[in-house]
Amino acid sequence: MQSTFAGIEIGKRSLTAHNQGLTTIGHNLSNASTEGYSRQRVELGTMEPLYAPHLNREETPGQIGQGVLATRVERIRDELLEGRIDSQAGLEGYWDTRDKYVLMLEQVHNEPSESSVRGLMDRFWDSWQELSLRPSDQAAREAVLSRGEALAEGIRDRYRRLSDFRSMVDGDIRGTVVQVNELARQIALLNGEIVKSKALGDNPNDLLDRRDLLVEKLGRLVPITTDRRDADEFMVHLDGLVLVQGKVARGFEMGGADADGFASPVWADTKLPASFPGGTLGALVELRDGDARGELQTLDTMALSFSDLVNETHRRGYGLNGKTGLDFFAQWPFVNNVAGNYDRDGDGAYDASYVYRITGGNALQAQEQIGLAGSMRLSAAGEELEVPYNPTDTVADVVARINHAGAEVTARLTVDGKLQLRATPAADSADPDFVIRHVEDSGQFLGGYAGILRGSGAAGAYDWGGPDAVIALRGGGLDYAVAPLTHPSGWLEVAPELRSDPGSVAAGFGENGRPAAAGDGSAALAIAALRTMPVMVGSLRSFDDHFAEAVARIGLAGERAQNAAETQSRIGKELRDLRQSLSGVNMDEELSNMIKFQHGYAAAAKFVTVQTEMLDTIINRLGV
Repeated sequence: MQSTFAGIEIGKRSLTAHNQGLTTIGHNLSNASTEGYSRQRVELGTMEPLYAPHLNREETPGQIGQGVLATRVERIRDELLEGRIDSQAGLEGYWDTRDKYVLMLEQVHNEPSESSVRGLMDRFWDSWQELSLRPSDQAAREAVLSRGEALAEGIRDRYRRLSDFRSMVDGDIRGTVVQVNELARQIALLNGEIVKSKALGDNPNDLLDRRDLLVEKLGRLVPITTDRRDADEFMVHLDGLVLVQGKVARGFEMGGADADGFASPVWADTKLPASFPGGTLGALVELRDGDARGELQTLDTMALSFSDLVNETHRRGYGLNGKTGLDFFAQWPFVNNVAGNYDRDGDGAYDASYVYRITGGNALQAQEQIGLAGSMRLSAAGEELEVPYNPTDTVADVVARINHAGAEVTARLTVDGKLQLRATPAADSADPDFVIRHVEDSGQFLGGYAGILRGSGAAGAYDWGGPDAVIALRGGGLDYAVAPLTHPSGWLEVAPELRSDPGSVAAGFGENGRPAAAGDGSAALAIAALRTMPVMVGSLRSFDDHFAEAVARIGLAGERAQNAAETQSRIGKELRDLRQSLSGVNMDEELSNMIKFQHGYAAAAKFVTVQTEMLDTIINRLGV
């Protein structure tokens, strides 16, 4: 039988439910500007009826209502949309970071400008052109030296700025790794609190909002995906590996340093290399180890090729004082051993040969057919590339094929027609730059024809993986040079002997071993001609090609980063606006609900008042 006081209980439940609704609305309005907050909604449901259907009796109707209950406080959130936002955050972080840092790289180039390396080099070539017209003029020689020193300083300055840029990015990498570790730790702690709250039957809406906000911030730093299927073990994945699983968070630390002293992030527990295909951290690693390292290698290649070629021509010329065989730019070898022998593993014994350039002993004609068949094997990034040649190929054809093969070796014909092989920077940071690692020929092109190798096949191959590898070279007019000091662009300078005596600057070649005549400017003219000659600056034909390609490369990279950053930002904004329309606090809607709950609360209060008056009548006014 229904209780006499059942009405009071129904009224009390209604007051409690509507009060919960008003409290939730107040919570929503208070957090309308809180980052990451999702509006909450009270779900109302009926109290379980007084009797179950199978206990119905004839004199008492079953299923007598017992009022209302606030069954739960629900967080309005679209989990699928959250997954899309988490994934999009990684793309936004990646391109936004690249956009800002590539702009800094563009500023390092400072092109076009009179003070840029390109402008300084143009004036350097012009000074040689002027010297070729006035080979007996001391002032013209001093102008060559002055502009040479200005160019060397410009190249060194660009090297310093690129090195500083790379060091700055490295500092940001270390700071970002700390942020990632801290966010992962906080997410794991929140996972534990959320599980405890759910175990007590509560809805930890505010904790869930806080976790989603941290996950979104983490997703901007590293490209993550989330797995929300298991309520007890919320998981965050990075590149297919678990970063956070429930209350357990993995982290990163900085691993071993490369040749330039820069360490890369590794998993803290397994020490295995970590991969970041996106996000701010992925962009920073790519900028440091890709873009900045590539710019440094390009600058080193240009500086080394430039100084080597100028020196090659200058050594053959004569100065006003009759001196010859002098380098214009000082060269600093990586090792002092004349054979390039080097102790790579530091055990006290030579175990490698560091040779930068090999010039054959035989003079060749560029358009002459070689009449030989075979294939060369040249070192490349982690492999050896085959470069075939046929009897109908000309020497120029084979040289071009080497340069377009993608190997870390380039070829050119010197002014004497001799085949010259030069090393390029290594793609793998574990390998040294400007070191020829392997040269092999199944036939006789590099052997008896060009005069570089002693024999064909593996037995006659040159390989850097041991001391005295130069023994495998043919000899008899062959020339080689050991690898330069690391980052030659940072050490480039005019030779001290020339600075102390400008008369040593060569202007003419002379004849038959005799010094050049007073009006002979052939050597100066030959150096000036290097400006546009196909001298192979890395994989490019000339110095003009190098500067044109460098400016185009950095300009296109900046344009691409800017466009992609704008595109990803718009996509991200659309997704966040959609989330805001679903989960954000709408003031008008909340005020409307407030009026609804206010009226419901007032009606429940009136109902309780009526029930109280009825009970008063029964208790105090009936009977004697």
